[in-house]
Amino acid sequence: MSAEFTIIKNGPVKITGKFVLTGSDGKHLSVEGEEVHLCRCGGSKNKPFCDGSHQSNGFKG
Repeated sequence: MSAEFTIIKNGPVKITGKFVLTGSDGKHLSVEGEEVHLCRCGGSKNKPFCDGSHQSNGFKG
């Protein structure tokens, strides 16, 4: 497996490539395709995935 992680300014972490995403309970999370955006702001209602909340909650990072 090979994945690339990109920190998006004031936004999520973009992961592309081949990867397995495992939750804190040890179960694999379903990911369609080879790209996902993970929340960094803590405001997503679809954690761990980004739902765009960073655009309205003032997240800087």
